[in-house]
Amino acid sequence: MSKIFYEVKDQIGYVGFGYNNAKSQTVLDEDTLKELASILEKIKSEAKSLKGVIFHSLKADCFLAGADIKMIETMKTESEAAHGAEQGQLLYNEIEDLSVPTVACVDGPCLGGGMELALACRKIIASDNKKTQLGLPEVKLGILPGFGGTYRMPKRVGLPSALDLILTGRFLDGRKAKKMGLVEEVYPKEKLLEMAPRHFSKSSAKKRNFKEELEYLATENFLTRKIIFQKAREGVLKKTKGFYQGPLKILDLMENGMGKSRTSYLSMEAQAFGELCVGEQSRNLRHLFFMMEGAKKYSGEKSNGELPVLKRGAALGAGTMGGGIAWLLAKNGMAPIMKDLNKAALELGLKQASSNFRGALKRRRMTQEQFEVAQRSITTQLDFKGFKNLDLVIEAVIENLDIKKKVFSELEDQIRDDCVVASNTSSLSVTEMAKALKHPERFIGLHFFNPVHLMPLVEIVTHDKVAPEVTEALYQWAIKVKKTPVVVKDGPGFLVNRILMPYLNEAGWLLQEGVSMKDLDDACLNFGMPMGPCRLLDEVGIDVGIKVAKIIHDGLGDRAKPASHSEKLVAKNFLGKKTGKGFYLYDESGKVTGPNEEVLRELPQNKKMDEVDIQMRVFLPMINEASYILQDGIVAKAKDIDLGMIFGTGFPPFRGGLLKYADSEGLDRILRAIEGYANSVDADRYRPSQLLKDMVAQKKKFYEL
Repeated sequence: MSKIFYEVKDQIGYVGFGYNNAKSQTVLDEDTLKELASILEKIKSEAKSLKGVIFHSLKADCFLAGADIKMIETMKTESEAAHGAEQGQLLYNEIEDLSVPTVACVDGPCLGGGMELALACRKIIASDNKKTQLGLPEVKLGILPGFGGTYRMPKRVGLPSALDLILTGRFLDGRKAKKMGLVEEVYPKEKLLEMAPRHFSKSSAKKRNFKEELEYLATENFLTRKIIFQKAREGVLKKTKGFYQGPLKILDLMENGMGKSRTSYLSMEAQAFGELCVGEQSRNLRHLFFMMEGAKKYSGEKSNGELPVLKRGAALGAGTMGGGIAWLLAKNGMAPIMKDLNKAALELGLKQASSNFRGALKRRRMTQEQFEVAQRSITTQLDFKGFKNLDLVIEAVIENLDIKKKVFSELEDQIRDDCVVASNTSSLSVTEMAKALKHPERFIGLHFFNPVHLMPLVEIVTHDKVAPEVTEALYQWAIKVKKTPVVVKDGPGFLVNRILMPYLNEAGWLLQEGVSMKDLDDACLNFGMPMGPCRLLDEVGIDVGIKVAKIIHDGLGDRAKPASHSEKLVAKNFLGKKTGKGFYLYDESGKVTGPNEEVLRELPQNKKMDEVDIQMRVFLPMINEASYILQDGIVAKAKDIDLGMIFGTGFPPFRGGLLKYADSEGLDRILRAIEGYANSVDADRYRPSQLLKDMVAQKKKFYEL
């Protein structure tokens, strides 16, 4: 079946993508590209009779969401990938070289290969639709735009703006795209096609404003151009710490290709695309993309009953966490109630919500009016007034089982029987909490990570009595509020904290053995973690870490026995960032000012250990515990663990996830190393799971389970 509909009306050729497409997005697959080539031949043959050609979409709210990533997955060698890029380049060159005016009418996503197609047109116009997004996100997949995007974008918007878009992969709405000069004009989506012919007669030479003229002159100057690339490279290295190959390859390509002919430049672009495409890093990032796409669909136990409709919500418990949850509810139009026992906690919660909204206001992601409406939608109160109108209550009180059970017993008389109740617990048993409710079937764990507005993960923690429709409804709700949900069964630490605790515990044991704090944190940073374990404990709160470690130790036994040094810090009120002192010192803004010398004086710091050995000591226990989690049935698949670790702890995405990394290293090697440490370090902490031993014996990988 045709995927593009081409017709001529009033001497205008209309190339409509998304024809016969039942999917929500239109992508450029192999069949679509072949069909486009055939249509371009037809256009060239009748060019003399055409006033112009309009590229548009027949699919509502989607222009072209990019190239089909499954097509990229089929490319196994550099030459094969480079050849694929060359074919796309030749096709887009034909669009650029058409003798008739061309206009791309963008409504909805115009990304990757779709954006590159639009750039090949003489003019781009866009709709004011909220779903309209323009950008080149290939860098997020470890590759670069391979159909001429790195060549044409600088010509359209100037070098500095092009570098910003290509190196970050960020998206622009129609208004911002016009301001940057990427699109000519923005129209209501209903008027877009009607207005397109007006842009045929307009000169293709765009008049530059003063700022654009300065950028153009700067780009033409060799020395200024060198400075632009130098600053861009410094920015990339600061942000990525040099771990990501894609941005550096993009910079090399664009800098070395400046001033070259289109043919020469595109040949370089295709070669660079081929090199990145088949690299392990890009494969891992594409693996992460597919995991994220898969997470958008609920795959758990289906319910025969109707799903609860979650329209109005509440945060039961204020403070920093409750305020973050109230912000999330308000941001998504749920007009939340925030309840606590005292005004001070409510004020702190409101302050947190307001801070989150002000951040969006500062970044121009919302208007002043939207900010005020959203902030005013949060009702603060000390009683249960209005709770009968709620569909969802998320508890966020102190992490104490007895207190939480008491709160649920009190709450249940104040809400409807069909109201869903969730606990934002980080480690306490939801099975135990459920015993406090008359209707445990509507109760579930909903573990957000702090800070709520920045951390994308949410653990949906089930227990034996929860109704399947409650789990599914909360999963769909999490997707709607733009969180990445992972369904886990109840157990000590659930998923993320259970795997994170061996990492932090082993770091504590290494400190007690005499490894320096600097060597420990540096080794983990050099592996790709966003922060070292000492810095992470400061962020979490050392007292909180001790509390969670005790719960997990009680649940798992001596495999999770923690080092004792942290308790000495708590005794001195060195709790981390929240008190200004922990392993590190912090100023009033929360910025690290240096190590805490008092802590350093108490640590032995007399053991020099190789960086790789430090990394093995902290990451092998994580892999081992992940295998125990699969063995215990806490989650069903390796991908659930990897999503949790990437979005819950910042495990380096370029490694594909904890278990993807383990598979690539070889499970036989990993088991031998774990058994080696069991003999030389601690038999309990390094006791391998039976599942891991069985996989090695059967020559299986985590992703083959």
